[in-house]
Amino acid sequence: MFTGLIEAVGQIEELRAVAGAVRLRIGTTLAAEMRPGDSLAVDGVCLTVTAVEGGHVLADVGPETLRVTTLGSMRAGQLVNLERAMRADARFGGHFVQGHVDGTGLVKVVRDEGESHWVTVSFDEALAAYWIPKGSVAVDGISLTIAALRDHEFDVMIVPFTWDHTNVHIRRSGDRVNLECDIVGKYVARAAQVALAAS
Repeated sequence: MFTGLIEAVGQIEELRAVAGAVRLRIGTTLAAEMRPGDSLAVDGVCLTVTAVEGGHVLADVGPETLRVTTLGSMRAGQLVNLERAMRADARFGGHFVQGHVDGTGLVKVVRDEGESHWVTVSFDEALAAYWIPKGSVAVDGISLTIAALRDHEFDVMIVPFTWDHTNVHIRRSGDRVNLECDIVGKYVARAAQVALAAS
């Protein structure tokens, strides 16, 4: 479980094909505090650290994850948001983020307002039932609030701290991003679906 509060921005230094999967080598300041078997969210995708080598962590990405997230289009040199799994005894901020991406979205517009930035993201119709105005969304692992919601897109406002301490500042129109719906919304929607089917 994660919070969506990004701890560090790392860099993909190598992607190597390994038996149908891809092994990522990520340079990060978090490496010294990690061990094999630890969970690490990479742009919002929960991965298992397989090795730690100096200032780098290694993690394998399976074929299904490559298909349904942006990790399948990663390139060496790319910056990624990183967050370690939350501790039970730590202060909880952000919102409950599982690291289980529900789909990808498309950045439509990035515009400035003062020192903050608006980002408009479009999404597939299959995700529409899970969003609410002022509800939570994880975009590339960043816990954000939906400021405005329309049929197939939402707006989020990025404050200067988040802009400077995540990879959102490199996003441009046309970029794909990982989206994770709020877990509470998913349970509510599923319960309503089951109730409707039983009636």
